[in-house]
Amino acid sequence: MTVASTTAAGRVVGSWRAAWLRVEGHWVWYRRYWTANLYSSGLQPLLFLLAMGVGFGSQVRPGAATGGFSYLHFVAPALLVAGAVQNAVGESSFPVLSGFKWQRDYYAVTATPVSPGQLLGGQLIWVGLRLFLAGSVYVLVAWAFGAWLNAGVLLVLLVGVGTGLACAAVVMAVAATTYDEGTRFTSIFRFVVMPMMLFSGTFFPISQIPEALRWLAWISPLWHGNELARGVTLEGLQVLPTLGHVAYLVALFAVGGLLARRYFYRRLAS
Repeated sequence: MTVASTTAAGRVVGSWRAAWLRVEGHWVWYRRYWTANLYSSGLQPLLFLLAMGVGFGSQVRPGAATGGFSYLHFVAPALLVAGAVQNAVGESSFPVLSGFKWQRDYYAVTATPVSPGQLLGGQLIWVGLRLFLAGSVYVLVAWAFGAWLNAGVLLVLLVGVGTGLACAAVVMAVAATTYDEGTRFTSIFRFVVMPMMLFSGTFFPISQIPEALRWLAWISPLWHGNELARGVTLEGLQVLPTLGHVAYLVALFAVGGLLARRYFYRRLAS
């Protein structure tokens, strides 16, 4: 991002201020439809919680696979993170492509002193806020079902937002290089997001996966998020594994963000 932008009136707007102007633009729209939108974004993880944690989970006895905890307590933090990843990919795929291809409002924004990098920063901030709001709804409803054992759930919410943003940055880079109707996003949801949710330790520990395929879970950002989420609520965190999980997510966000910034500039400057 540039250090500052100059408005039409000649005033200087800092990079963060310019990014927040984009967030403000999203909020003007969102405040009219927030009830329906927040309902839809928070509904899916709650349905999974009811089906797996409360329904199916009532038939699962605490054991080695769940760390001695009830299945509800085992699956609740992971479902928050999985829901955040799904929402992040959804908010960073077709909506971002629309800004380039259909609505083309990105071109209008960058015709002002707001740069493509600041536009990208505003998009990431907005996605983070959306994930926080949806995650907060999930936390409150899951609390009513007794899904949380301690105040570590507040850290689970932050883990969910961080994991979602790591995925969002990468998907925004993909969106910025998409020129067709976005058919690749269907493949991403079908062959990346859903398998990642099913086989990254969300519903069962990855020790149940054959060793030859376990590396697929290790490279999944969702597995790293699940391990952090369960660590802060159930088992406690160990220093080296925690640093490894955090480093992976930070690196993914940094690489995705740098690529997205490069492609945003390339596409919006053409």
